[in-house]
Amino acid sequence: MMKSIVLIILTATLISGCGAKKPLPPPTPVTDKTAYEIDGQVYHPIDSADGFREQGVASWYGDPFHGEKTANCEVYSMYAMTAAHKTLPFGTMLSVTNRENNKTTIVRVNDRGPYCRDRIIDLSYSAAQEIDMVPKGTAPVEIIALGKDEDVIDKLEGKARGSVYFTGDFTVQAGSFGDKGNAERVKASLESVVKDVQIAPLTKDGQTLYRVRVGRFTSLQQAQRVEQQLIDSGFKNVYTVAWDL
Repeated sequence: MMKSIVLIILTATLISGCGAKKPLPPPTPVTDKTAYEIDGQVYHPIDSADGFREQGVASWYGDPFHGEKTANCEVYSMYAMTAAHKTLPFGTMLSVTNRENNKTTIVRVNDRGPYCRDRIIDLSYSAAQEIDMVPKGTAPVEIIALGKDEDVIDKLEGKARGSVYFTGDFTVQAGSFGDKGNAERVKASLESVVKDVQIAPLTKDGQTLYRVRVGRFTSLQQAQRVEQQLIDSGFKNVYTVAWDL
């Protein structure tokens, strides 16, 4: 059952279609285990994106969803190269071209949405920046499925390869504490199971949080393997995050 928060459209100056909305509730599962329901509409994710091509309007989303879970239970980063689509399989790599300026970006599907009738894809903030659609909020686009994540990434080179969220960087977070002593105790406990445990301070609004993190990984799968190892070892409150969060 899909328990994660479904992220929807949010732009700084959204001017048409849906308008500004609060996040929708989690999708309601239906009889088909892969289907879900939003506002009475049932969506059926497809098994394969082979040959998929679509034209329509793209939008983008950022705060307040930055740091929240996506529909596939990752942690959303508005600075990563990801996207939300209603039906494409998670992990599908897409080429997204702004038809107004022919600028193209590559993203990985890790979320569901957008749920406006005239929108076909929600891009992360960074992906929207790459095709110059942030100020306007929307753009006419063509999306083309390139394949499944690591199969596609192996073929990318240079800047394109480095810009794809799936290739890095990731870490496994085991807690965030206002008291550094608590963070150090969790760090010591983790070090009995794994190596490369760090305390990463983050100061926001005058308050410092001490985040306990394990490793730095260049693929999502590597991080998730360590996450599962920690869960199996009794650390239940661990989750994979993008390094920049």
